[in-house]
Amino acid sequence: MDMTRTNYSSGAPLEEKVGYSRMVKVGPFVKIGGTTSVQPDGTVYGQNAFEQTKYVLEKQVALLEKAGASAADVVSVKVYATDMGECGNICQAYSEIFHDIRPLCTVVGTSALNRPTQFVEIEMEAIMS
Repeated sequence: MDMTRTNYSSGAPLEEKVGYSRMVKVGPFVKIGGTTSVQPDGTVYGQNAFEQTKYVLEKQVALLEKAGASAADVVSVKVYATDMGECGNICQAYSEIFHDIRPLCTVVGTSALNRPTQFVEIEMEAIMS
């Protein structure tokens, strides 16, 4: 099995400054690091957990496609939420993309993210078939 490593950037300035990748693919394994709903212009997309979750998941699926993977290859999703009372809305957004694929899904409560207007941060893992 070819285990070549490919790093992917989302273009966020902090990635270059700190030295991290948004997504790393090694062989058929793809891991996307914690992603929030920050847009390319630096503003936060979405006014609630549903909108932010949907935005982030769509952003991550688009990243997967750059690596030759798809939503169907996702095996695990981990959501960090600043308000566990929003779990229903988070799960609704998740279900719109992953209901029939059925990857693992964990929602973890956290006291805060980088900005007070960020409600979710999501990590994702895929294994290309």
